[in-house]
Amino acid sequence: MTDHASVITPAPGDNAGPAVIVERDERTIRLGDLGVARENLRHGQPPDDDIPTLAATLKAAGQLQPLTVRPGRGRKEPPWVALDGRRRRMALDLLLEAGEIDADYPVRVYVETDPARQAAAVLLTNTAVPVHVADVIAAIGRMLKSRLTVAAIARALGYAEIEIRRLAALSGLPPEALAALRAGRLTLKQVRLLARLADRAEQSALAQAALDGHGFAEWRIIERLGETRVTTRDRRCGLVDPEAYGAAGGRAEADLFGELAPVLLDPDILTELWLARARGIAAVFEAEGIAVHVTAGPEPDLPEDLEALGYVYGGQLPSEDMARYRAQRDVFTERAEAARLALQTQGADVADLAIVDMIRARLAADQTGCGGRAVTTMVLRPSAEAGVEVCCYAPEEPDTDIGPETEAEAPPIEPAWAPPVVETPEPDTEGVNHALHAVRTEVATRGLIRAVADDPAVALSVLLARLFTVLVLGLRTARSESALAVVAAEFDPAGGRVIPSLDGVVRERLDERRAAFQASGDTVMAWIHGLEQEDKMGLLAELTAVSLDVRETRTTQLRTGARAEAAEAAALCDADITRHWTPDAPFLHAHSKGLLIGMLEAMGADARPAGSLRKTELVDWVAEQAASRVWAPAVLSWRASPGDACAGEPEAAAGSDEPDDGEGAYTVTPAGEAALGACAA
Repeated sequence: MTDHASVITPAPGDNAGPAVIVERDERTIRLGDLGVARENLRHGQPPDDDIPTLAATLKAAGQLQPLTVRPGRGRKEPPWVALDGRRRRMALDLLLEAGEIDADYPVRVYVETDPARQAAAVLLTNTAVPVHVADVIAAIGRMLKSRLTVAAIARALGYAEIEIRRLAALSGLPPEALAALRAGRLTLKQVRLLARLADRAEQSALAQAALDGHGFAEWRIIERLGETRVTTRDRRCGLVDPEAYGAAGGRAEADLFGELAPVLLDPDILTELWLARARGIAAVFEAEGIAVHVTAGPEPDLPEDLEALGYVYGGQLPSEDMARYRAQRDVFTERAEAARLALQTQGADVADLAIVDMIRARLAADQTGCGGRAVTTMVLRPSAEAGVEVCCYAPEEPDTDIGPETEAEAPPIEPAWAPPVVETPEPDTEGVNHALHAVRTEVATRGLIRAVADDPAVALSVLLARLFTVLVLGLRTARSESALAVVAAEFDPAGGRVIPSLDGVVRERLDERRAAFQASGDTVMAWIHGLEQEDKMGLLAELTAVSLDVRETRTTQLRTGARAEAAEAAALCDADITRHWTPDAPFLHAHSKGLLIGMLEAMGADARPAGSLRKTELVDWVAEQAASRVWAPAVLSWRASPGDACAGEPEAAAGSDEPDDGEGAYTVTPAGEAALGACAA
């Protein structure tokens, strides 16, 4: 036996001390006494194609590098087992089978008896063949079964214990999962997701399905994990901070992999804290005679004669009242922002006062918007931003107006000749129900309204094209086959909402023009005739824009002609809905969790937190990410372009093959190879 001294020299420029001398126990043993350690990264794998070449090299040049071994354990292991050198051992076996050498052939080895150095030998000296991350995970699992502690492995590799714990958690997965990871059928991200399932049989079934080429329904696992979990992204956390939750006995559980938001294990405590604080705010208004319902769950039962108050637009008020209403809305927006900042930076008392001021501004705006009617009821719900969300109600007024009977729309007549139309993208309706399709086309219409209103020249072209089609070409196209309703029907679908930054802006412009007309004392024609050309063009653009209607109420009733006109108009005015709006909570609520997760992936945002989020939390997260990236789904654009399909279907989320490089102690190459950083053994 001889001792081999190894010197580790500091890198140039390092402020290191003396060189570290590592003594290694070098010996010569019999080939017949040598096996392969179970913790070897590729234990049990068949020989690769280069083993015969390696055997020929050993025969010609002899053994150049010693193997690293440890003493065998128990009767089932040979006297020595290789931690590093499995391929050289296989090459010697080929020579043994060919009769070139015998079982007494001398093999030079380094003997390691320290557990930490054994771990380092397994993971840090395998350089002949790239190591897959699945092999690293399996090796750490074997080390743990050999009673090597997480702390010892971490010290040997020079990494934090949390990184080794993450790999150890993955080592407990069924063999099918690691086999699918090694075969490229599962990504490291999907394996981490699989590890969060408690049922091992379900883990095995899902992994086997992926290994067999049937895909991995990632979105289903994410949806299941989010069904019962309450995280720190819950809207109730807008009023309840972690300190208050913890002081009340609330428990939280951090995600082992650091990918998902912490889970709150006592949601009842969270609800009680939110209700207690919200009721304190509500008491201020109850003392003033307003009935306040505070709810963090189901909708409260309200009298049937109450009317919910909301956004007011389009001449519903006299011009002076409309101006006051808009001023009050601006005050409410400012106070909502002040409340949000107070919740982040001030104490509870100061933040509650800011929330009370915000609610008063909302009361003033809503009462002005409903013509001065008194608000008798309010509902307070959780809000992630301002702590509470306010909805005001006033008693309904009797409806004495009798509207004209709706004229039946004439069925479309197929013309003998039709002009050519531009190419238009096929709508994405797979997995989309009628209600969601209606929401999408409604919001897309509002985006087109804003774009056309901002480009009078295009609006004029759109209007003249419609008039020319009807009056000159004699094609009496039905309204459903045109994007433009020249009968001056305003776009206002039942149950729809005004989006302030889109069609809301256009309606405000028309309100201002109405006020100017009323103040002139002229007839409509005289007033319009006296306008400057620029004002006429602007008015034309606005009137044309609010008559646009490309909404579709069912996925089976697509308005092909209207879509073609909308696509051409959008291209002419370079329509881009994100210039003025990104997806908000009301729009996102109409989508399923699978579609919302797909949106995160489409915009390049981190979709990992979605696994522990409930629907309302996920909606807030997607809205926040979309706003920060100035992003909207492609289905809201009428323009044909590559990738128009909405990224967000469950299949897209499940079949994502985006490379996942993992985190922590290991780096995964695009080929799935795991490279560990060097450390001093």
